[in-house]
Amino acid sequence: MRFLVVALAFLIAVPMTASAQTPADLVLYNAQIYTVNDEQPEAEALAVRDGRLLMVGSNEDVRTAYPEARRVDAGGRTVVPGLIDAHAHLMGLGQSRLQANLVGTPSVDAVLDSLRDHARKLPDGAWLQGRGWDQNDWETTAFPTRQDLDAAFPDQPVALERIDGHATWVNTAAIEATVGLDSLAAMDDPAGGSIRRTEDGTPTGVFIDAASDIVRSQIPEPSEAELDRALEAALTATARNGLTGVHDAGAPRSTIERYQQFIDDGRFPLRLYAMIDGRGETFDHFCENGPIRDYGGRLSVRSVKFFMDGALGSRGAALLDPYSDDPDNRGLLLEEPETFRQDVRASMRCGFQVNTHAIGDRANRLVLDAYENAIDSLGAGAGRHRVEHAQILHPDDLSRFADLDVIASVQPTHATSDMPWADERLGDERLETSYAWKSLIDSGAQIAFGSDFPVEDVNPLEGIYAAVTRQDADGNPEGGWMPNEKVSRERALRGFTLDAAYAAFQEDEVGSLEAGKRADFVVLSKDVMEIPAPEILETDVVATYVGGEAVFHQNGWTE
Repeated sequence: MRFLVVALAFLIAVPMTASAQTPADLVLYNAQIYTVNDEQPEAEALAVRDGRLLMVGSNEDVRTAYPEARRVDAGGRTVVPGLIDAHAHLMGLGQSRLQANLVGTPSVDAVLDSLRDHARKLPDGAWLQGRGWDQNDWETTAFPTRQDLDAAFPDQPVALERIDGHATWVNTAAIEATVGLDSLAAMDDPAGGSIRRTEDGTPTGVFIDAASDIVRSQIPEPSEAELDRALEAALTATARNGLTGVHDAGAPRSTIERYQQFIDDGRFPLRLYAMIDGRGETFDHFCENGPIRDYGGRLSVRSVKFFMDGALGSRGAALLDPYSDDPDNRGLLLEEPETFRQDVRASMRCGFQVNTHAIGDRANRLVLDAYENAIDSLGAGAGRHRVEHAQILHPDDLSRFADLDVIASVQPTHATSDMPWADERLGDERLETSYAWKSLIDSGAQIAFGSDFPVEDVNPLEGIYAAVTRQDADGNPEGGWMPNEKVSRERALRGFTLDAAYAAFQEDEVGSLEAGKRADFVVLSKDVMEIPAPEILETDVVATYVGGEAVFHQNGWTE
């Protein structure tokens, strides 16, 4: 399906300046360009100078306007604006690449096999760490225990983060190396967390949400060199996957300063919108000294990230009514409502955009209530406040996003990852307004799409596929899960481009291919707007451009 106005598209392409003789650094031509610009939805060529787009239009018009520019023949390939992930964890991705990868492991035995392989690479005395286990993928779906790890690793401390980052599984050696088993057994559950125990009160080795800090906080910190390698690995992965922008959902000042150092060194091929990691020293610093608007054209810091609840997979999402498969449990609030209201007010007074993790319907209501209360008394402040995930909504709350001008920052692959078991947690009635991306759009709410990597894969094409099909990679279920919540391909692409840019106050700079904007774009191997939906997952990133410079390209791409 082609856009109806494509016949007019090439007639309105204009250079950035009145004179078409302004020299260009680069002309990319012979492409199928989807601009995400309603006034000119498709084009064939673009021209770049000093990192910005001079012109977007037909092959003839652009090549005629800039005859002396270096030319790159796209070979008929598809070009889209640089893809932006509106919710991710950049350093988490990098560190996960240096740990044992447990994503997709189908059993405890498979986890142990992966750990044994990774352990061989570690120096003596090192903690064995990994991420990605998910008991919902196992036959029993029960939480594992420390004894499962003890059998293979009786002496080496092991700490494994669940795929959603909201639970930690450790062995006995890890407990003894930190708090000690007897001391742990005597502890009460911390606020916003749960120490899983046997019937006699003995810790099982699994910690939910805030309880994870009991052990995590005492794991030896990685070295500066290790953190640099982690960031390098993350930046390589984002460039390879066509990401020119990422919204980093929670960063301390030390990490922000690492980003700045990489930018100063010229090795940061990404535009990053970093959220301050809650209240604390980093918050106070930026409140007192002001935000970072555009450091080196690569980094902005003008928002703060809070957590209201945990995750659905570990039954930590805060629900209004009990879990359907756990009738004594309504999940966890990670912050007291009154404390959160104070945090929101403090953030708005500092001029921050407020972005809050909320998955359960109780958590979403509390966040919306706090936003509404602060806006009514203080004004919107920076505005464009966000709910990160907005996953399970009470029907009465769905329309409040549009009413309050609150952005729903959602992750399409969370729906397709959770669909095998979400109905067990929630029941049919609550499911009707869960993962409700299309309903939010239809209500008038502004959305933005992301992945939450490394919780999900870093590849944004997987998110586009999930948004338009509501199916897994094997095409299940037939017709899609909750198919009324599918979105169009145009809207899915917009969610990972212009909508994500809007959620970071950057829609005038990036998110669409228009004269005057930054020349961030991606060359794809297939036409994702036309091919059968399953082929979206078979599409490769051929080249990724940030500011008109190729930060990644496949062999054979002629620069």
